[in-house]
Amino acid sequence: MKNIVIFTGSGISAESGLRTFRDSDGLWEEYAIADVATPEAWGKNPKLVQTFYNERRKQVLEAEPNAAHLALVELEQKYNVTVITQNIDDLHERAGSTKVVHLHGEIRKSRSSRYHHLIYDIDGWELSIDSVCEKGFPLRPYIVWFGEAVPMMDHAISHVQSAEILIVIGTSLEVYPAASLLNFTLPGTKKYLIDPAAQNFSGLQDLTIIKEKAGIAVPLLVRELLNKS
Repeated sequence: MKNIVIFTGSGISAESGLRTFRDSDGLWEEYAIADVATPEAWGKNPKLVQTFYNERRKQVLEAEPNAAHLALVELEQKYNVTVITQNIDDLHERAGSTKVVHLHGEIRKSRSSRYHHLIYDIDGWELSIDSVCEKGFPLRPYIVWFGEAVPMMDHAISHVQSAEILIVIGTSLEVYPAASLLNFTLPGTKKYLIDPAAQNFSGLQDLTIIKEKAGIAVPLLVRELLNKS
């Protein structure tokens, strides 16, 4: 089977009602990014950070996968599909996608603030400020904050390098290093960019730009690809 890699950003989740960082000039649910999404914020005010992510987690649990998430699952009928996402929600998994790589972490998990390999599922939406790992250190959201390394980046690059088709959905391609993934495709890889505000990219060969919302464009593209296979 051909390898298809899907690279999704906040635009696909926005259609399920989840707001993005860039909705309000750098505010996310009325919080400044610097106050809730950096290691410095955690060190300065961990209670505020926990409260913010608890609110976000509650919203994620209330959201449902949309038509774009569901359509991507259909591709697995005839293609080897890997989803790489910048999103911290689990809408791809709940839709039924079986191979999902989270570049920026997962909102429904926590990790030790000292031992990064100690990762835990969160039952429900609330992570207490008093929660600790098995070694006694505070648990923090399992999120890659601004200024931190992206540990899954090399894994994502290896998938992109094996892609015969790359579909980019709902991302401004402004957050690095994730936005650089397009540069790792091999010659001849067919690329699609789906976003209402998509910009033209000079120097990228075999790129089709679709300026439409994911919920409309993705099901149509999936149908086209399944008919071709």
